[in-house]
Amino acid sequence: MIRPTQAVILAGGRGVRLRPLTDHRPKPMIEFHGRPFLEYVIELLRSQGFRRVLLLLGYMPEVIQKYFGDGSRWGLEISYAITDAEDDTGWRIKQAASLLDPVFMLLYCDNYWPMRFEPLWNHFVSKNVPALVTVYRNRDRYTRDNLIVDADEYVTAYDKGRTMPGLGGVDIGFFILRREVLDLLPAQNVSFEGTVYPQLVARRQLCAYLTDHRYYSVGSHERLPLTHQFLRRDPAILLDRDGVLNQKPPRAEYVRSWDDWVWLPGAKEALRLFKDAGYRVILVSNQAGIARGVMTEAALAEVHEHMKAEARAAGGDIDAVFHCPHGWNEGCECRKPKPGMLFQAQHAFQLDLTRTWFIGDDERDSEAARAAGCPSILVDETRSLLDVTREMLHAAPATVSALK
Repeated sequence: MIRPTQAVILAGGRGVRLRPLTDHRPKPMIEFHGRPFLEYVIELLRSQGFRRVLLLLGYMPEVIQKYFGDGSRWGLEISYAITDAEDDTGWRIKQAASLLDPVFMLLYCDNYWPMRFEPLWNHFVSKNVPALVTVYRNRDRYTRDNLIVDADEYVTAYDKGRTMPGLGGVDIGFFILRREVLDLLPAQNVSFEGTVYPQLVARRQLCAYLTDHRYYSVGSHERLPLTHQFLRRDPAILLDRDGVLNQKPPRAEYVRSWDDWVWLPGAKEALRLFKDAGYRVILVSNQAGIARGVMTEAALAEVHEHMKAEARAAGGDIDAVFHCPHGWNEGCECRKPKPGMLFQAQHAFQLDLTRTWFIGDDERDSEAARAAGCPSILVDETRSLLDVTREMLHAAPATVSALK
C-alpha cells in the first residue's frame, strides 16, 4: 500500500467557546508568536511528507484562504472545500468526497500533536483496517476521556458525551482513513465521529495509535497558555545521569551519598555551555537502589542538591530531575527503557519531544528515546558529554540529525 500524501483538515466551525477571539477570525487563525495556529499544523504536515492539503472551511473562509493561498509559500498544494458554517463534520467530509484520495489523513484544525507519521502508518498497515485514530492515553487527567481501547489497540467504545463508565483515553484526531469509510455517512448533516465511530467499533475496524505525548489546542481559553508555551519551543536537553555526568557505578551499585559522586571530565563545562546557549537541562535517571533498600529518597535528594549547587557554581544549571525509584522487575512505566520519565518531563515543561535530544550512555536510554519519539545520542569513553555538547551547539540545524 502506498502511504498517503494528502491531508484533510476540518476547519469550518465557528469556535463559539473562544469568543470574543473568534468574532472576527476562525479559531485556527488565532496567533501564537506572530503566526496562526494552523500554520504550525501545515508545517508539521509538510515535515512529515505530505504534499497536498485540503481545508474544509465554513466560518469566515476568506480569512484562511487569503493567508494560505495556494500553499506555495509552504511548499505544499493547498485547496479548499467550503460549506455552510453550521454544517457538521460528517457533512463537510461527505461533500468533499470527490476530492479525496483512496487513503488520506484527517485532522481537526484545533489540535496540534508532534506527529511522526511513519509509526502511525506502519500501525495502520499492520492492522489492515479502514480507519486509525490517534488516542492520547490521558494518564495525567489532562482532559476528559471519551473512548475505550482494548489490549489489542482497537477502539471498543466511543462516547461523545464522555459519561460512559470505564472510559480511558481521548481521540485527538490525526486519523488515517480509507475513502470507503465515507460510505458509512448518510446524506445528512451529521457528526463524523458520532456517526462513523460506532459503526467501525461494532465491526472492530477502528484501531488506535496510543500516545502519552500531550497534544495542544485552541479548543478553549483554558488551553491557550499551555499552547503558547509549547509553541514557543524553548530549547531543552534531556540527560541521563550516571555515565553521562558522573562516573557510573558498577552494576547493582549506586551513588548512595555525595562522597560517592565523581564528576566526569568536562561534564560541568558542558552544563555551562547549555546554560549559555539558553537550554533547559533535565535529568532522567533510574535509581533502583531505593527499591532495593540500599539508599533512600532523602539521600538521593541530598546528592542532587549538591550536584545542582556545583553545576551552578561552574556556570551551568540543572532545571529538574526525574528519577525512577522502582526495582528492575516491578513493571513500572518510568524505568528506562520505558519512556515514562521522558513524558513526565514533557508534561512538566510542555516540551516537544520530537525536537528535544536525549543524551545517554547505554541502549536502555536509546530505547526510551525511541519510544518517546526523541532523537538521541550516546556518550562513551571516546565521546564525552562535552564533545557531544560542542557538536550539538555548533552544528547547523540541518546537520544535527547526523550526530547520532
